[in-house]
Amino acid sequence: MTTPATLLVLGASGDLASRLLLPALGQLLTVEPHRHLRLVGSGTEETGEAAWLQRVRTAFGPAHGKAVDALLADTRYVAADVTTRDGLRRVLDACTPPVAIYFALPPAITQAACGVLADMGAGEGTVLALEKPFGSDVRSAHELNALLGRIVGEDRVHRVDHFLGRTTVLNLLGVRFANRVFEPVWSNTHIERVDIVYDEVLGLEDRARYYDHAGALVDMIQSHLLQVLALVAMEAPASIDETDLRSAKATVLRATRVWGDDPSRSSRRARYTAGSIEGRALPAYVDEDGVDAARDTETLAEVVLEVGTWRWAGVPFTLRSGKALGRRRREVMVTFRPAPRVPDGLEGAAPPNVLHIALAPDCLSLEVNMNGPGDPDLLNREVLTADFDPGRLEAYGEVLRGVLDGDASLSIRGDTAERCWQVVEPVLAAWREGRLPLEEYPAGSDGPPDWRTGRDVGLVPLGSGG
Repeated sequence: MTTPATLLVLGASGDLASRLLLPALGQLLTVEPHRHLRLVGSGTEETGEAAWLQRVRTAFGPAHGKAVDALLADTRYVAADVTTRDGLRRVLDACTPPVAIYFALPPAITQAACGVLADMGAGEGTVLALEKPFGSDVRSAHELNALLGRIVGEDRVHRVDHFLGRTTVLNLLGVRFANRVFEPVWSNTHIERVDIVYDEVLGLEDRARYYDHAGALVDMIQSHLLQVLALVAMEAPASIDETDLRSAKATVLRATRVWGDDPSRSSRRARYTAGSIEGRALPAYVDEDGVDAARDTETLAEVVLEVGTWRWAGVPFTLRSGKALGRRRREVMVTFRPAPRVPDGLEGAAPPNVLHIALAPDCLSLEVNMNGPGDPDLLNREVLTADFDPGRLEAYGEVLRGVLDGDASLSIRGDTAERCWQVVEPVLAAWREGRLPLEEYPAGSDGPPDWRTGRDVGLVPLGSGG
């Protein structure tokens, strides 16, 4: 595959570029000083070359080395409206082909620019990188995929999921498939439930323009957390290259659906009211700037899914994500079935073993029952912990390396993007029809009072009689 000579960032004057993309590019060039790359930025904002250079230097921070110096000596900025043919042509003319185009733009503008690019034709070796969401439903995702297919082949499209940087993916795969102590018991025979949780202490943080149209379900569960589920539940791929890894994820997602095909019983939603977090007062979500209360946007969502395979039949996968909660939790929690019998004479409770795989930063802990201390007849709960190596690059550094090296293993394949919408659409439909109430919780709490948290996150499995 031809290596891009230019990274073109559309939306270069925006927050995503300055806060995440450009710092990650500086880190990548520092770690890989032999990489040769031009940087061209574009936005609607008029910015002089000196101001652009200063913006890049500031974003690069401590980045250093000959690759950084070479890029800074040659970077350019072009003010243009890339949803017009003349504007996009002017930007592309400033690039040295082949070009990797990173759309750091709102979804509607990205789609409009892609429509112009499809009509113009892309140069040989062009690579496209897009941020989520990939469409707003199955139909729009399919239309977006068809549009991208008019520009380049699927192998040159990177649908970015920065949530799963390469290091995190390898950590999850390593725990699952490189440890005989886990893989033989990684099934419904020994596992009772799986919870994938992403709870944030942050509130809206000036993201109303996007978030009030998306909500917690679309923002996190439909995209990031379904990808985590795929890594937890998939069968072992033959290799970790993009074809094998993405095919294994696609297979398990095709088998994933709402628990019992009943979104009314297998999902919940809520929205935060005024409260405080770590001494910081937060207004109610409906009072945040840019929010339309009539949209009934949820800030906390929970969905119970099932994976209809031999390995996972009967095991509930609960996916939960929310904002303005009292504690930060980002983890996969695997609860094993209780020991079938504890011998007489051993005193104390013997709750199920629980494996916690924390994400960002990545670490692992295993809750086990052990004798002592002091009384060998008494069972106590102990926690074994280990930290994962963080890797050399942060998540967006891994994303950019994949885009520039033609490695799509961290990106979402087109059919998978559509399938993720299919999984959650029954829930979205039930919510639109008002079949589930929009509950409330004070900012800084664990959620609505009647929602269980911790290892009890989730609903009682259908058919359990509970």
